Amino acid sequence: MDARLTLKRPYRADQVGSHLRPDRLMDAREQAKNGEIDAAALRKVEDDCIREVVAMQEDAGLACVTDGEFRRGSWNRDFLAGFENVVERAGNLKLYHRNPDGTNTTNQISGWAVTGRIKRSKPIQVEDFKFLQSVAKVTPKTCIPSPTLLHFRGGREAIDKKAYPDIAQFFADAAAAYRAEIDDLYAAGARYIQLDDTNFAYLCDTRFREAVKAMGEDPVALVETYCNLVNDAVRGRPSDLLVTIHLCRGNSSTAGAASGGYEVIGERMFPALDVDAFFLEYDDERAGGFEPLKAVPAPKCVVLGLISTKRNALESKDALKRRIDEAARVVPLERLCLSPQCGFASGARKDKRMSLKTERAKLDLLVETAREVWGGM
Repeated sequence: MDARLTLKRPYRADQVGSHLRPDRLMDAREQAKNGEIDAAALRKVEDDCIREVVAMQEDAGLACVTDGEFRRGSWNRDFLAGFENVVERAGNLKLYHRNPDGTNTTNQISGWAVTGRIKRSKPIQVEDFKFLQSVAKVTPKTCIPSPTLLHFRGGREAIDKKAYPDIAQFFADAAAAYRAEIDDLYAAGARYIQLDDTNFAYLCDTRFREAVKAMGEDPVALVETYCNLVNDAVRGRPSDLLVTIHLCRGNSSTAGAASGGYEVIGERMFPALDVDAFFLEYDDERAGGFEPLKAVPAPKCVVLGLISTKRNALESKDALKRRIDEAARVVPLERLCLSPQCGFASGARKDKRMSLKTERAKLDLLVETAREVWGGM
């Protein structure tokens, strides 16, 4: 039987999804932007680069692979713009970037405006998934931004009140649009879908909670609202479709954005979210300790993001094992997995903070550590 049809949990060595873009891919994107090559020529370069990154992941020993998000300019922008009446604009929320020297940089976050009823008139990610599936020898994993992005960065003021006099209808339409996409992904063969979400993790941070209040929203109520939204988006999914969620703390700088332990939201979120596993960032002190994980009910799993995609230094295998042992005192080892804390590249840019060689070394470390701890994938 095909292993990709019987997946019940993330792999012991798993990954968040994005990979460093090779220079020739970035050059081709720039040429397409300038009108020097057409869309077909760009897609040919993307195809070639995706084949290579899939082969690299498989050679590293990963049991699931992604397309590296090589067709996207941004981890969330390309997907969300695929819905009707969803347009990018400056958000209403302040974004706090943590700098390596301990200072903070504050700017207005990019966001989304909903200018009419949200509709999904055509598939967004399906053709890209089909290509990934065609070149993958192991489980193909597709990653899509969480539906909470449609609300969090702009709040009620970014959602047209004529189209949505009742905000509940907005959430219902957003969930329905996601269900349609997930249904088509499943029909195309997807059995592993990951939702990428910054907003739950941002609600752990005092600064972001205050920014949410200044935007006119209640940060406590949003936890329940967003749990309901995600649950509605995956409602009725087939029993053999694995759905996970990655709680991101910001990946655009080497120090990230949000800090604060999961205890702020965990007791309500971990039991309520209808997902099979949580990818949680634990690469530094930002996330606090493992104690809040006691609220994760069986059989849900936790994927420990202990390997940094922000720092070049290779982690100690012994240190990783000690951290896994610590977490296993709270969540049984059989319900734990290991991953990098985030993707290696959240957007299409020539990010030189890490080399392709270092990225591969971190993936090798991931697989080796998982095999030594759990004995298999």
